[in-house]
Amino acid sequence: MHSPGLDPGNWLRTLADRNRRNDPVGVYSVCSAHSAVLESAMLQAHEDRSCLLIESTSNQVNQFGGYTGLTPSQFRAFVHSIAAGTNFPLNRVLLGSDHLGPYPWRHEPSESALDKACELVHASVLAGYGKIHLDASMACAGDPPNQPLADEVVAYRAAVLCRAAEKAHQELPDNPPAPVYVIGTEVPIPGGEQEPGSAPAVTRVEHAQATLEGFHRAFLQLGLSAAWERVIGLVVQPGVEFGDASVFEYDRPKARPLSQCLPASPSLVYEAHSTDYQPPAALKAMVEDHFAILKVGPWLTFAFREAVFALSDIEREWLGKRRGVTRSRVPEALEQAMLRNPVHWKPYYHGDEHELALARRYSYSDRCRYYWPDSSVQHELSRLITNLSDSPPPLTLLSQYLPEEYYAVRSQRVSNTPADLIHERIRKVVRIYGAATHTGRTSES
Repeated sequence: MHSPGLDPGNWLRTLADRNRRNDPVGVYSVCSAHSAVLESAMLQAHEDRSCLLIESTSNQVNQFGGYTGLTPSQFRAFVHSIAAGTNFPLNRVLLGSDHLGPYPWRHEPSESALDKACELVHASVLAGYGKIHLDASMACAGDPPNQPLADEVVAYRAAVLCRAAEKAHQELPDNPPAPVYVIGTEVPIPGGEQEPGSAPAVTRVEHAQATLEGFHRAFLQLGLSAAWERVIGLVVQPGVEFGDASVFEYDRPKARPLSQCLPASPSLVYEAHSTDYQPPAALKAMVEDHFAILKVGPWLTFAFREAVFALSDIEREWLGKRRGVTRSRVPEALEQAMLRNPVHWKPYYHGDEHELALARRYSYSDRCRYYWPDSSVQHELSRLITNLSDSPPPLTLLSQYLPEEYYAVRSQRVSNTPADLIHERIRKVVRIYGAATHTGRTSES
């Protein structure tokens, strides 16, 4: 159930209201199920004395396990176990759902896909998810092919999902805080991005207004007026995106018409997806322009991969010829795992064999994040960490391969251990979001 002491409605509503009054505060959402990412985010949030929003997608975590093998209640237990291991207070953790809807079952008829989505909503609320992004924008089997769903259909199906969430909340004991909602979708399908040819168009003001009006009608039609008042975010496209090797940065003038037209009711802010790899100044400007909820995911596992690959290089230089030491082969194991099961990257990466090999390792889309749980990859990663824990490398090699972490070790901010070096690499990204949303201590001067 909900952790005592954290009312998601009050926390997020307060941030939204302050942002609407031009106070440049917001919240970042960690969209990842990777243990090192969650550990790093909690360590940084603990240092910042801030709350932490963690979200899972409907194809990542669902009642059938998703690709992580976790149900909502199991994901909650997983997150709480990491909080216990990092001494992060449970009453400062808020779980949320991203793209919660029929996407995983879109190949089924809409009725059965929506039924399964409602089951997932119900399970998520019972598991303590307090922020729900309702997304029923994807066509299902039987819907008109090769065209977007009608706006009224999307809105009605989302309202059906909301009704399931409200019913689940009523079943919870002790009257915990009611969930808050985010509506709309202006982003690629859950799970990642494909290489864009040009910067995406910013959501038009009239389209945002039409979305709100359509959702409002659908909520009222199903008797959800109270839930409508708890809609705190609208997903829009602020013009940011990334692909294999490109990042489209925030263009403030292009987004100005939308940022200057926050709706009067409900009292919401904008939620921005695919904000990974944006410069710190761009993220800060987005929050100032009322894109107050910033999603980040691939950038965090990208940072994890960077740290692990750098440690592999350090291990090669430091221990590659040492007697009695078996060197790890993490990059090689990761590549083999991706080649054995290409389902998570093949539809997204394009080019000749060399280009595909580069993308598998280094793409901004970071499709290799799906393969870290592979047993062979985990075996090699454990060997890497053991080797460098037993024989810490000299600072000169840190300076060569992990120069920023080298300075953190020199200043005694972190220790020269693989776990701390990996955490520090990821925390660097988290600090950028903390500063942009004014939830980090670095922004409180």
